[in-house]
Amino acid sequence: QVQLVESGGGFVQTGGSLTLSCAASGRTSDTYTVAWFRQAPGKEREFVAAITRSGSRTEYTDSVKGRFAISRDNAKNTGYLQMNSLKPEDSAVYYCAADSFYRGSLPSYAYWGQGTQVTVSS
Repeated sequence: QVQLVESGGGFVQTGGSLTLSCAASGRTSDTYTVAWFRQAPGKEREFVAAITRSGSRTEYTDSVKGRFAISRDNAKNTGYLQMNSLKPEDSAVYYCAADSFYRGSLPSYAYWGQGTQVTVSS
């Protein structure tokens, strides 16, 4: 089993930045892929970004390309999502997910965190 704990969410103004963290514990060998999803009120959960263990493969949803950057520090068993130029439409609960296979944008990850709230004011 893998436990994921997100942190770093908060309230920020339009154009601001936040960095989310996802700390993994347990069987961290099962975190080949780490991804971020988000869910706004009344909307379905949507894919944001994913990264493989080596970092050689990353994937982003179009709406965040050029503004968000996903990374990970395997020595610390921690994944990150650097979010810049934030917009009100980025407001959502952000979830970290992990799997021992590459899942990309598919919401079929084996492990999920509890989420962290990001609110961007206009």
